[in-house]
Amino acid sequence: MAAFAERWNPKYPTIAALWQRNWERVIPFFAFPAEIRKIIYTTNAVESLNMSLRKALKTRVAFPSEEAALKVMYLALRNLIAKWESPLHWKAALNQFTLLWEDRIQIVTRA
Repeated sequence: MAAFAERWNPKYPTIAALWQRNWERVIPFFAFPAEIRKIIYTTNAVESLNMSLRKALKTRVAFPSEEAALKVMYLALRNLIAKWESPLHWKAALNQFTLLWEDRIQIVTRA
């Protein structure tokens, strides 16, 4: 925590303080393997994507057709995708989920 605070406090001073106040809720997150933590980050990215699409649609008062709305969503997605930096790593996360919760994961194979 000290190393994190030293690294990020100059730019984001409230994060370390927030984590320290809520440390009991933060620690379980770090118990997961890195591959699973990346997927947890991804769910935040999905929520961010949904918010961006809602924002793109909300700024328009009305659409003359469904096709017009789809075009707005396409353009918004194109702009968002250009900003993405790394691909998702679902396969590595699935492997970790299987190792941790073998009884809960059912692998479906295609014939």
